[in-house]
Amino acid sequence: MISTWSEWKRYPRAERGENIDAPISPGIYEVRYASTGALHSFGAVDNVASALAMLTAGSKSWFSRRETIATPDLEYRTCATSTKADAKAAADRMIGRRETYMSGAA
Repeated sequence: MISTWSEWKRYPRAERGENIDAPISPGIYEVRYASTGALHSFGAVDNVASALAMLTAGSKSWFSRRETIATPDLEYRTCATSTKADAKAAADRMIGRRETYMSGAA
């Protein structure tokens, strides 16, 4: 079973103590650049909240004594599903529709 997409939410900034608001269940996530709408990442996962937390866009550099790396202005949305298989099937359908649209637009 697939629910509907959430509203777009600003990606939290760890340095401000903000948190991700996402289901702790299987589902799909989509992250985009807020300024352009360009896709940053997309996936079907077992735990949406955990997957989004792992996508943190470089809040620290590899060398801990250096400045923090600028975080891009991202926003995300989520769609919860009953199982990872449902999430994968829905993601595959979305990718297929996007490819069909893009091939027709070319």
